[in-house]
Amino acid sequence: MSLPRTLARFSAAAKPNTASMKTRLINTTPAYPGHIPLNSFENAFLAVGSAVMSLLDPYRADLIAALGETTAGPALPRLRDIMLASPEGRQILKDRPRINTQTVDMNALAQLPEGTWGRTYKTWLERTGVTPDSREPVHYVDDPELAYVMQRYRECHDFYHSICNFSVNVESELAIKYFEFANLGLPLAAISAIGGPLRLNAKKRSILFSEYVPWALKYGSTSQCLITVYWEKRWEQNVDDLRTELGIRDSPARWSRKSSATVEPSAEPTST
Repeated sequence: MSLPRTLARFSAAAKPNTASMKTRLINTTPAYPGHIPLNSFENAFLAVGSAVMSLLDPYRADLIAALGETTAGPALPRLRDIMLASPEGRQILKDRPRINTQTVDMNALAQLPEGTWGRTYKTWLERTGVTPDSREPVHYVDDPELAYVMQRYRECHDFYHSICNFSVNVESELAIKYFEFANLGLPLAAISAIGGPLRLNAKKRSILFSEYVPWALKYGSTSQCLITVYWEKRWEQNVDDLRTELGIRDSPARWSRKSSATVEPSAEPTST
């Protein structure tokens, strides 16, 4: 059993047995496959526990996922409303597409011409060693539609790296977290952006704050909200045209000669 599930079960067991389940503020019936209902105490307990344990092991994808879900608060309804206000976003909510190697034809992407969005994404996956199959499923968001919004954000995270031309080393991950916070407003991105720089040496911190962060905050706040982009319907679009349409340009990203990932790509490391 994963640590987040253990924490959730422990929090429920630690509660006093009061005069019935009237003290419980939620329905305990799962709302979708994999859903683990939590009341406010359990949610807070899991958020704190995941945050603390993430400090000890920042490469635990399940901990990062649990922290993101339990701290999302009003950010998910706001993102859902932004999607509903966009024709493309509404279509995403209607179709509820998933992003993994079962739903995306990677061989087809590899056959697309250079300069297309699909070929750019496929090349990015190869350079970094990342797989789209590594994303954790959502467990702790009660509303099924909001749970999908969180899942969509999680599975599109690599698209944000690719469209912004960032690798997956620590400073690149933090740059994308700053971008995501400015663009999407999710608390997890802010938590990561605040604590993560402590894990960088002085030279990399200098690059992060002098080049990456100003760019991320500028373009994250002025570009189109990326949660509304139906990326899978844009594979054949010219990637530079797509960046222009979204308002993303002048990426300051630096790639090392060694193009493979320098951190666990599936973990989305963070510090809290």
